[in-house]
Amino acid sequence: MNRTITLVLLAGFMVTSTIAQKKKDILLTINDKPVLASEFKRVYEKNLDLVQDESQKTVDGYMQLFIDYKLKVAEAYEQKFHEAEQYKKDFNKYMEQLSRNYIYEDKVTSELAREAYERTKEEINASHILIMTGYDALPQDTLAAYNKILKIRERAMTGEDFATLVKETSQEPNIEKTKGNLGYFSAFALVYPFESMAFATPEDSISDIVRTQYGYHIIKVHDRRPKAQEITVSHIMIAARGEEKGYNPRVRINEIYALLKQGDSFENLAKQFSDDKNSGKNGGKLKPFSKGDLRSEKFEEAAYALANPGDISEPVLSEFGWHIIRLEEKHPFPTYEEKREMLERRVKEGSRSKIVTSAVIKKIKEKFGFAKHDSYLPFFNEFIGDEVLERNWKNTDSIPPLENKRLFTIGGERTLYLNDFADYIYTRQFRSQKYNNKIRLLTEFYDEFESVELKKYFRERLEKENEEYAAILNEYRDGLLIYDVMGKNVWRKAKKDTVGQQKYFESNRNKYQWKQRVDSEILSSTKLEVMEEIKQLLGEGKSGEEIKNELNSEEEVNVLLTEGIYEVGHRQLPADFEVKPGISKVYSENNTHTIVRVKEVIPPGPKSFEDVKGKVQSDYQDFVEAAWMEELKSKHKVEINQKTLKRLKKELQS
Repeated sequence: MNRTITLVLLAGFMVTSTIAQKKKDILLTINDKPVLASEFKRVYEKNLDLVQDESQKTVDGYMQLFIDYKLKVAEAYEQKFHEAEQYKKDFNKYMEQLSRNYIYEDKVTSELAREAYERTKEEINASHILIMTGYDALPQDTLAAYNKILKIRERAMTGEDFATLVKETSQEPNIEKTKGNLGYFSAFALVYPFESMAFATPEDSISDIVRTQYGYHIIKVHDRRPKAQEITVSHIMIAARGEEKGYNPRVRINEIYALLKQGDSFENLAKQFSDDKNSGKNGGKLKPFSKGDLRSEKFEEAAYALANPGDISEPVLSEFGWHIIRLEEKHPFPTYEEKREMLERRVKEGSRSKIVTSAVIKKIKEKFGFAKHDSYLPFFNEFIGDEVLERNWKNTDSIPPLENKRLFTIGGERTLYLNDFADYIYTRQFRSQKYNNKIRLLTEFYDEFESVELKKYFRERLEKENEEYAAILNEYRDGLLIYDVMGKNVWRKAKKDTVGQQKYFESNRNKYQWKQRVDSEILSSTKLEVMEEIKQLLGEGKSGEEIKNELNSEEEVNVLLTEGIYEVGHRQLPADFEVKPGISKVYSENNTHTIVRVKEVIPPGPKSFEDVKGKVQSDYQDFVEAAWMEELKSKHKVEINQKTLKRLKKELQS
């Protein structure tokens, strides 16, 4: 089961942490650990509209759901899932992401998002020359790289061919293949310093020198053009696996295309035949998109090739199957407010985040106070050997107390020492790039260490002071634990227990029965007069394939054929289909007419285990979970404060 989806489902039963716990507010205890009435009230009011079972909408009914949730959390702690490294990693990552929303970065983020918005209106086509030098390079190597790119730029500015200079001088990996050409790009495609220089450079010009983590660059801007506008299209899709349904997908899409050319309704054909059921029910209409948004370049190319609303493509083969595409609308460029949320998220996640981080650290220092004490560099330059450059430094010698000097103090209450930084260096070295200069390594590691500790202090204060943040954080904390404890005790256990699945199937055979089925040929047409011919030919004993070949031609499609065994109620059969052997009457729906020849009516009967293996696995998982929950109720002591519950009922159901 997908972890993210599961956490969203579990969030409905999450609870708010609180600081003060007054006895009169305790609703229940689990293993003597109190659960507050305010926690239950928040969850109940938040999720009441989502509860489908009417019996669980009362306070008493919902209480059982709440207790079951709390029992799972208690069992997760009992089994020590909170001590697992993966849990700690996932939780800390989420906590860091969540705190960004509260950590004073709105103004800087907004400014960068606005800048990015203006850039997304344009695409730039450019090439570049790179002279490689990392941020950890020795000063003399950095200077040599700069002087080299400076001379190359001087040659470019005097008129030497840029493509030739790329071939002769650029140190970009795979330069023989790329030739330095970046193609068209817009905001967020490249690292921020490079992007900014490219956008600051006029068309057909050479940029100033710009440094990134890769080295020094100069950029030649070849072209600038407006970004392609969003479009809305509709489509009819026939999945590539159509052979399983009794027809060839390529033949079927061409038949539908012929019907469109004959004047049949695009919407009705999409509703009737498209394998994309989500769009099919809306006449094939998709959400607006731009180039690069979809997972199919072939589909996008065909869609953007349509010039005017109403234009229809010929059948197009993509990674998902065959499509017929109709252009519905070309949209004006969205406003900043329409894109603001997405832009701000990308600012926080991309290379612009370093600018945001710098501003955030400054504001945390200003809010809580920050005092720097002794310098770290002279000490660590002697204390740590060059093996740290090979990510092989052993932190075996603890710094003596008298030498363990203060580095900095946050908020007047938390002081970090040399030993703390030594521990950080030891763990950080394994995740670092390879440095050539120890001073550079120590400087960058210290800046990171200071930022990490400042943000950590901020988050700890935030959870104590901000109820909303504390509630959301607790939801995720418990959600991760429940996912892990359910995975071990229910999901994986049920999936692996094939003997238990088979035994469950044998004990519940009555649940797995075929409805009445028909072995049939289904013939459809949008022309009512064609149905009379079909009916006559069926009466003459001709097969569906023979009728299709007789009534269709290369120029015109009059009939579509589908063959198979279907349960009564299957979507391939007419909605009000009357089950009986022989040739049915003509059924009409969405301007499509259908006649069915029933070769055999198959009575209801038992399904085999293989027929329903997926459903059995799902049902058996529910069975295992129910048994597990009974164990938890016996294992963990639950006591309900009846006075508090009575007060809650009056408050919530008044």
